[in-house]
Amino acid sequence: MRLWKFLKNVVNEMKVVTWPNAKQTRTDTSTVLGTSIIMAIFLGVIDFIVQWGLKFLA
Repeated sequence: MRLWKFLKNVVNEMKVVTWPNAKQTRTDTSTVLGTSIIMAIFLGVIDFIVQWGLKFLA
């Protein structure tokens, strides 16, 4: 009985959700991919610097 009530509430909530359109989805996806690529490059550079520093000390 509680499960049925929960599922009914889920269906009602899903009806009020504002879903993004295709343009907004593309924009958000591009932002996530761009940020991920920039962070990967940044972390790669930091890793290279740390490795170089450790080799220099050894």
